[in-house]
Amino acid sequence: MPTYKAPVDEVLFLLNDVFHIERYNNLPGFAEASPDVIEAVLTEAAKFCEDVLAPLNRVGDKVGCRRNDDGSVTTPPGFKDAYVKLAAGGWVGASAPAEYGGQGLPTALTQAVREFLYSSNMAFAMYSSLALGAVAAIYSHGSAEQKARYLPKLISGEWAGTMNLTEPQCGTDLGQLRCRAVPQSDGSYTITGTKIFISAGEHDLTDNIIHLVLARIDGAPPGVKGISLFIVPKFLLTDDGKPGVRNAVSCGSIEEKMGIHGNATCVMNYDGAAGFLVGEPHRGLYAMFTMMNMARLSVGAQGLSLSEVAYQNAVAYAKERLAGRAPTGAKCPDKPADPIIVHPDVRRLLMTMRAFNEAARALILWTALGSDVARRSLDAKEREAADDHMGLLTPVIKGVLTDLGFANTVNAQQIFGGHGYIAEHGMEQFVRDARITMIFEGANGIQALDLVGRKLPKDGGRALQTFFAEVSGYIKAHEGDAAMAPYVMPLGRALGELREATAWLMQNAPGDADNVGACSSDYMQLFGLVALGYMWCLIVDAAKAKAAHGGAARMEQKFVLGRFFMDKMLPATAVHLARVKAGAASTMALPAEAF
Repeated sequence: MPTYKAPVDEVLFLLNDVFHIERYNNLPGFAEASPDVIEAVLTEAAKFCEDVLAPLNRVGDKVGCRRNDDGSVTTPPGFKDAYVKLAAGGWVGASAPAEYGGQGLPTALTQAVREFLYSSNMAFAMYSSLALGAVAAIYSHGSAEQKARYLPKLISGEWAGTMNLTEPQCGTDLGQLRCRAVPQSDGSYTITGTKIFISAGEHDLTDNIIHLVLARIDGAPPGVKGISLFIVPKFLLTDDGKPGVRNAVSCGSIEEKMGIHGNATCVMNYDGAAGFLVGEPHRGLYAMFTMMNMARLSVGAQGLSLSEVAYQNAVAYAKERLAGRAPTGAKCPDKPADPIIVHPDVRRLLMTMRAFNEAARALILWTALGSDVARRSLDAKEREAADDHMGLLTPVIKGVLTDLGFANTVNAQQIFGGHGYIAEHGMEQFVRDARITMIFEGANGIQALDLVGRKLPKDGGRALQTFFAEVSGYIKAHEGDAAMAPYVMPLGRALGELREATAWLMQNAPGDADNVGACSSDYMQLFGLVALGYMWCLIVDAAKAKAAHGGAARMEQKFVLGRFFMDKMLPATAVHLARVKAGAASTMALPAEAF
């Protein structure tokens, strides 16, 4: 059975030594997050995840969720009790606004907690993460009355939330959406239609479920411009704000999925259900993107989380499993064979996983700090810059971290050999669970198109140029530091390749739109490697300073891992650049009937 140990020390190193979280104390909520508070929060979260959630992960996978004859859904054994503890501990709304019952803690801190939750039990953690998305959408776009009625219960964890976009005939192409909304005399709407792939659509964990549903008001313009967003509660609220009569929304079935069996992924039927408009009519997609962007960052974190837990178990196995002898001679002559960790190819897999994990964690926390600035700073220019950063990095984090995170679960499975294919060791579950991260909340090919087609040219390329300026400024500032040269020089080469790929797209996309679609995934991967490389430079730089004041042995590991990333992983940028510059010609040459 797999085990899990939350990387508390790694998070503390990043927050305190790499990003210096105390520099953000001018923002609301940060001054209260003292070093002692941060460590206490992470330590308690770690205990909860290790002791309560991790043991339920295999249970959730084996038992799954059950739809009952009355349309209700029963979650796996132990999930309900664990959810009660999660809510009672204040973990659901720890970063939510204090005015609605949240603790107002930094998003960066609670994002670290989300990593622990996903690593220990991704299917379980998804129930509460969807509630946070609903909070973000209602807080940003809902009326004062809606905020007062729904946010306190969502933040406390007493109620859950969902996001309803996909329909049988449309997923990414929401212009084909058919779900109808008919205005009523009391200002509400009746919602009719079917939604599919709805995570946590029905369950027994909370007293109410607040569905956020995209629908088209009768007479609305065609396409995405005619979509509106509605709150559709499972139970309609009474005048005193408590769950009352059952709304006309039900779970038609639970999807039979490859992974995340412990999460109820439902087909939801809306049969004239009462719904309440959020924001302006026909502006629903704009409002829903608030929720989707948060969800995409969370999914990126899931890629890291599953890579981390898979790595931990692969390391333990590699140290114990005896097979063959080290190429340089027996390391354990008193045993029939050496542990497989002596073999270079096994180490290659382990180093690849760990080098990714540490840089990916840094990238997520760096971006989460940007989210805090965007939401909390009183300086308009600071908010704009942070919002630019979030917009640019969101598709990269979602796409690259889930692609590489999935690959790392496969790497961990490979280390186990045949045992990795057997359910007992848990590796095959990590592979199955990680696979969905590359698909939901916008498939990774769509993330790449969003990055290249929308985010790069947005505001005249302002966000991209700011990113280039920051990374190149760092390189220039450290070009005379001999100790940093093995890290800074490879990053400089990779940044040059990213600039070259960007210039090629700017020159060649206008004349042939297929160049965007054919090259976007490679461009996104190239961008992601540069961002991860930049994180490694920041990590090594901080490790140098920390090693000078003690803890040198642990910091030495950072130097080695950073070198491995620069030597073995970052050079892939050259391959991605070559693919970008190859354009769309060969990709689009065959007629459809030739396939």
